[in-house]
Amino acid sequence: MNAFLSGMGIGASLIIAIGAQNAFVLAQGLRKNHHISIAFLCALCDAVLIIIGVMGLGAFIAQSPLLIEVMRWGGAAFLIWYGFKNFNNLLTDHQLSKKNIDHTNKKKVLLTTLAITLLNPHVYLDTVVLLGGISLQFNDGLRPLFACGAITASFIWFFTISLGAAWASPYLARPVTWKVIDASAAVVMWYVALSLIFKN
Repeated sequence: MNAFLSGMGIGASLIIAIGAQNAFVLAQGLRKNHHISIAFLCALCDAVLIIIGVMGLGAFIAQSPLLIEVMRWGGAAFLIWYGFKNFNNLLTDHQLSKKNIDHTNKKKVLLTTLAITLLNPHVYLDTVVLLGGISLQFNDGLRPLFACGAITASFIWFFTISLGAAWASPYLARPVTWKVIDASAAVVMWYVALSLIFKN
């Protein structure tokens, strides 16, 4: 149980942070735009990466400078583009309504979710390298429990912010609110992109 709780606590501390992925999940939850599928996909990606890390494969990523550089620049370029896409929404007077809820192409939204999740090198550092490395303090029999704890934290977090945002959306339906949301999402995307570009 200690291994499970350790995994849950450490996993939560790494997952619960202001970042591009959380900003995206929150924004789509507020729009009720396939938010349950998005939350599940984010948590599933975390689960796969955590398992890979606990199995000891994190060293491959950590020792591959070329792979890290490709992910760094690819992720930065995508986040800059997506930030501009959010910023462009400031020019429109959109608001939450039955006409624009859940009408975005599901495949497109899920592919965007995968891009925001997997093109960010931080996700590999947090899940594969850090959690994988921390799991080594436990013996082989306890590492699966550590992984389950971290995975549980991921599922709880993503479904909490997604469903919580969907619940709050009727109270945030004014156009000015959406301008603030889109502007905030754009700033977060650009901040993460710049942190990738100018990382020492």
